[in-house]
Amino acid sequence: MRLRVFLIALLILLPLATARAVMPDEVLDDPTLEIRAREISAQLRCMVCQNQSIDDSNAELARDLRLLVRIRLVDGDSNAQVIDYVVSRYGEFVLLKPQFSPKTWLLWGAPAVLILFGTLVLWRLSANRHTKDRPLSKDEEARLDRLLSGDAED
Repeated sequence: MRLRVFLIALLILLPLATARAVMPDEVLDDPTLEIRAREISAQLRCMVCQNQSIDDSNAELARDLRLLVRIRLVDGDSNAQVIDYVVSRYGEFVLLKPQFSPKTWLLWGAPAVLILFGTLVLWRLSANRHTKDRPLSKDEEARLDRLLSGDAED
């Protein structure tokens, strides 16, 4: 019974653990700009946490980046300009979803190439398995008979 109550409480409180890390003092007065800031910060990786967006991270660097995004938006930058600015400062690694460019072709194309290669390997292995056995030649049959009868001369 106690375990059941604990699990129910855990399920109720679990969503609170994933609450956004944006602090009230960071929120912009203009709701439109705030929505844009949230959209942008959801696309940017926290360089400290690395598996969280800056919107989800409590790290100081993430807070600085959230403030930077909001400052750039208030100054009139478009979403693309803000993202380009942050990428120019921190590199493409700061993007949670890398852009498709010549630098990232391998990253985007590797899964397709690996699937194609794996399919070809499986096809070749299955093709080799289902080949018909050729009949033995007269010499091979005679040698097999000698080996089976115990008269092996080889």
